[in-house]
Amino acid sequence: MKAILLVVTAATALAGGVVFAQSGADVLKSKGCMNCHENDKKKVGPAYKDVAAKYKDDKGASDMLVAKLKDGKGHPKVAASDAELKAAVGTVLSTK
Repeated sequence: MKAILLVVTAATALAGGVVFAQSGADVLKSKGCMNCHENDKKKVGPAYKDVAAKYKDDKGASDMLVAKLKDGKGHPKVAASDAELKAAVGTVLSTK
């Protein structure tokens, strides 16, 4: 019975196209964000802690920033999935 359950679970995962999400910090590194940004000091772009402070009370900030990264408006367009962008933005907005 356990073997059948294992096979069914594996088949379902494969059929559903399971994607293992990266952490937000991993996305920031793998997509090159750290080339222009740092957690605590300005480089080419603002420090993540400054971005987090700017949007700390803005409930729509996450969606707005994800859209900005996808569209390339005011920031270079980032080639990443929606899940990757949301993870990265979540990490940036939680920076202290």
